[in-house]
Amino acid sequence: MKVTLTSDDLKTFQGSNVKEQGITLGNGNAVGPMEGVLLSAAGCSTIDIVMILEKMRQPIESIEVQVEGTRQDAIPRIFTHMHLHYILKGNLKDKKVKEAVNLSIDKYCSVVIMLAKAVEISTSYEISE
Repeated sequence: MKVTLTSDDLKTFQGSNVKEQGITLGNGNAVGPMEGVLLSAAGCSTIDIVMILEKMRQPIESIEVQVEGTRQDAIPRIFTHMHLHYILKGNLKDKKVKEAVNLSIDKYCSVVIMLAKAVEISTSYEISE
């Protein structure tokens, strides 16, 4: 895996992968790097959850993830806690959603599993039809 980060103005940074897909990072005028970490955890786990629910034949219609990270006051301002709250829409069985979230967080999501070595991770979810 390889990515590249470039900047023309030294304020915003364009990240891209070998497929030339990209994101913009910055300090105040774009998604910050630590916000990117939260988004990466949300993206990784959500992809897993959707795939797991589809394999379980659960009719998921949409999903939103609200992620809140708490950082320590001292430098480096690393995350000490991260909470991922999933809002799922569809005629979903609670037991299946709980299983999918747990499988992602505990077994499949590389980003969350890596972060969990240094950050307390918690989750919650709600289902709406």
